[in-house]
Amino acid sequence: MPAPGSASDPRIVVLGSLNIDLVQAVKRFPRPGETMSGGDLRSYPGGKGANQAVAAARLGQAVAMIGLVGADAFAAPLVASLREAGVSTDLVQASARPTGAATILVADDGQNSIVVSPGANAALSPAMVRSGLERFGSGCVLLCQLESPFDAVEQALRFAKSRGMTTILDPAPAHQDCLQWLPFIDYLTPNETEAALLAGLASPIATDADARRAAAQLRQQGAKSVLLKLGRRGCFIATAETAELVPAFEVKAVDTTAAGDCFNGAFSVALVEGLPIIEAVRFANAAAALSVTRRGAQSSLPSRGEVDTLHRGTTR
Repeated sequence: MPAPGSASDPRIVVLGSLNIDLVQAVKRFPRPGETMSGGDLRSYPGGKGANQAVAAARLGQAVAMIGLVGADAFAAPLVASLREAGVSTDLVQASARPTGAATILVADDGQNSIVVSPGANAALSPAMVRSGLERFGSGCVLLCQLESPFDAVEQALRFAKSRGMTTILDPAPAHQDCLQWLPFIDYLTPNETEAALLAGLASPIATDADARRAAAQLRQQGAKSVLLKLGRRGCFIATAETAELVPAFEVKAVDTTAAGDCFNGAFSVALVEGLPIIEAVRFANAAAALSVTRRGAQSSLPSRGEVDTLHRGTTR
């Protein structure tokens, strides 16, 4: 296994978004036309793609990121955060559009209001994706989400499968159009909300029986393997060989930001290292559990030593 943070010969490729998160605390949300005072404006590296790349790199695998940033002041901290984690940024290009950004107001009652500007992320093209993936092949894992243009994600999944790569799609934010790509997806990893939408369920997923039903429906629609992320309950796995719940590890959660991204990054690491699917999900559950015990997105992502300690323990 490569040394933690190594970016040589990446075996995990993450295609996705890089966003700067601009966060401000407010007592309440402003009314239309109102000006009000708030807390200090703070900025954090984010974006589902970048979060997942950092998560995988911190767990000791060599990772490459494919994406776009703008030619502005927000680009540097996003790229620096990836590099500090050991992610190769050779395939992160600059766009004439501004760096992607999320403007987040957090009220005293814990509610938040978020406006996302895709910016440079929206300029990622199928040609850029194909060019970036040409150096990767069998034995590599491609991890995608839906914060990039759909034609670019579809090209990535199709081209990766043609080169013998293992493909993972985190369908977030969920959109039913991604179901057209199921023949090119080895692992579909929705959360409860996303799974309900994709499976066409009339009611939310509230129980383990609901999860089983949603996963079975997605399998009937053509999904090869479904990993349905259930938060504090764990992950329901549905494949041709098994359908079972892998329980979550019991921890005290303080912030669930990026827990799903952490799960996906960790699962890709486990696949590269050859773990059977049940054990790979346990490993990913351990990583996600640790991430919710601290605040922030990339700042919450755990190290390999932390995950190994929890994963090999007996307390869940």
